[in-house]
Amino acid sequence: MGGKRSRASGIGLERLCSEPSTDWMRSTDTEGGVELLQAWLLGVAYHKHRHDIYAIGLTDTGIQAFDYRGAAHISPPGQVVVLHPDEMHDGHAGTAEGFGYRILYVDPAFIFEAVHALCGPGGALPFVRPPVVLNRKLAAAITGAFQGSREPLALDSLMVQLAEGLLEADPCGKRVARQRHLDGVALERARQFLDAEKTRVVRSSELEAVTGLTRYELARQFRVKYGTSPYRYLLMRRLDFARVQLSRSRPLVAVAFEAGFADQAHFTRIFKAAFGLTPARYGALRAHEVQGACRL
Repeated sequence: MGGKRSRASGIGLERLCSEPSTDWMRSTDTEGGVELLQAWLLGVAYHKHRHDIYAIGLTDTGIQAFDYRGAAHISPPGQVVVLHPDEMHDGHAGTAEGFGYRILYVDPAFIFEAVHALCGPGGALPFVRPPVVLNRKLAAAITGAFQGSREPLALDSLMVQLAEGLLEADPCGKRVARQRHLDGVALERARQFLDAEKTRVVRSSELEAVTGLTRYELARQFRVKYGTSPYRYLLMRRLDFARVQLSRSRPLVAVAFEAGFADQAHFTRIFKAAFGLTPARYGALRAHEVQGACRL
C-alpha cells in the first residue's frame, strides 16, 4: 500500500538536545503505514479523544499518565504504551516536570497484513489488554524507527517487528480464528474512494456502488481489516487534511470550510474529540520553534 498523509500530527521531525521549558511536538508524514512523532509536554497534554489507528509509544523521560478503557495508567521511562484504534483516552504529565515520548501511529491495515504473513489467513488484529507493557520487541522497533531509514524495505521490516511485538503481547492474536470472507478488492476500492473524497460528506449509496457490497456488510468487513468504520475513516481523513492546513498557519475559518465542516465551532468540536487538542492549540504547537533543537 502506498504512503499517506500524516494520520496523527504533521511534518518536520526533530528532537531536543536538552529538556525544554515549553510544550512542543514534531512528526513526519505517513510512509509505509507509519507516522513518527516525538513530543515534550507539561500538564494536561490531550483531552479525551480517539484515533482510528494504533498508537505505540515509548516513554523517554518523566511520567506519562492517561485514562484508558475506564482506568488510570502511568508509564515511566522505558515502558511501552499500546493504544488501540477507536479506544477513548487522554494524556497528561504524571509529575510537574512534564514528560517526553516517541510514538508510532500505525495503520491497522498494515498490521493486519503483517499478522496474516506471520500467522496465516484468518488471524485478527492483535489487542494488547494492558496498555503499558515491558516489551523488548516493541521498544526496539520504536527506537529503530527513529534511528533508521524510512526507505520502503526498512518500513516493511518495521511493520513485521511491530506485528511480532503485538502478537507477543497478545497471545490470543496468534490463534487462527475462523472468520467470514473479506472482499479485499472491494475494501481497497472503498478506502481509495474515501481518500479521494476526503473533503466532503460521502453517502452510503456511493460506497455501495463503488464496492458492490451492502452498506452493512461493508461496515462489518471494513472494521475487521481497518479497525474502524467507513464513517470514522472518512472523518479522520478530513481532519488529516485540516491538520496539514493548520501546520501552514491557515486561518481556522478557511480550514474548517475547506475540510467540509459547516462552521468553525463544529470543526473545533470534532477536531478536539479526535486529537484531544483544539485546532488553535494544535496550530500553536506546530508553529513553535524549539531553541537548541538538533536534527535526528
